Amino acid sequence: MTIKVGDNIPVMKLMIATPEGPKETSTDEIFKDKKVVLFAVPGAFTPTCSARHLPGFVQNADAILAKGVDTIVCMSVNDAFVMGAWGKDQGVGDKVVMLADGSGAFTKSLGLELDLIARGLGMRSQRFVLIAQDMKVTHLGVEPPGGFDVSKAETVLAEL
Repeated sequence: MTIKVGDNIPVMKLMIATPEGPKETSTDEIFKDKKVVLFAVPGAFTPTCSARHLPGFVQNADAILAKGVDTIVCMSVNDAFVMGAWGKDQGVGDKVVMLADGSGAFTKSLGLELDLIARGLGMRSQRFVLIAQDMKVTHLGVEPPGGFDVSKAETVLAEL
């Protein structure tokens, strides 16, 4: 079942990419007592994700944070090493937390997995964005296959 507005973020352990390397974290650490924008992409270094999705959030980070957001998170079903390399390649600095859902367990718990096995990419995440306040989802936008409208930074900025 897909997570929906009003649902709580599942409590789970995840990995984030840091300048010092992968670090274990939890959804509690990320979401508890905070307003968070989390956007998910099908894969690090993939065309739309690298050319438009992540760069849009980096470019609009200050405006998004000015709307009362504490943290902007980019998540992908990739390992923390890949997410760290992608963040460095994209120049995210401290504007966006690069969250690795390496096994896809968190994505699956949200009901937002995407089967790309036939295309050689395995199980991934759908392209989506959610806004959460203190662990509770207040907004969810899930893209249709191939879409890039409801989860882009400019749409999130208007939603805030």
